[in-house]
Amino acid sequence: MIVDGLDVQVVRKPIKNMYLRIQPPDGKVVVSAPQRVGETTIVSFVRGRRAWIDANRNAMRRQARQAEQAGVLEWNDELRRKAAAQINAALPALLARWEPIIGKSPTHITLRAMTSRWGSCTPKTGRIRLNLQLGLMDQRFLEYVLVHEMTHLWEHGHGAGFQRRMSAYLPDWRQRRRDLNRHIVLR
Repeated sequence: MIVDGLDVQVVRKPIKNMYLRIQPPDGKVVVSAPQRVGETTIVSFVRGRRAWIDANRNAMRRQARQAEQAGVLEWNDELRRKAAAQINAALPALLARWEPIIGKSPTHITLRAMTSRWGSCTPKTGRIRLNLQLGLMDQRFLEYVLVHEMTHLWEHGHGAGFQRRMSAYLPDWRQRRRDLNRHIVLR
């Protein structure tokens, strides 16, 4: 779908709300929409977020150029090992700190190179996945993503309950999220 000259991929899903993602490295705009929502609602949704879309796509392009100039844009085995070692070294202390505060523990944590997320959680099974790239960054970002995903063990969405818990656990979580989202995701 084209919205005011912007190419938008619409993915219909059995969900309640619409979600907008900008996928690196090229800034592809993807809207996940409930199956029953009409095109005019999607167009309005995208138009209402156009300034945010443009700002984030421009930031993503700048970061991609900087990463390209620095020669760090693709994963290799050495980088994967280094990132995994950093995360695995930090996780025991982070879990020891946050499990008593949050009151829930993940059943399993998997590390993987992700192209559009910093982490994910399956609350039903207690499994958490973390983006390997977090091992190459300041540890405060790993901590933020871990706390975020562990909070999903209580709250499935990002609504008021989730935000209340995050603010209680990690008062500066919004700033950490903003800072983290300025980084480009490696491919």
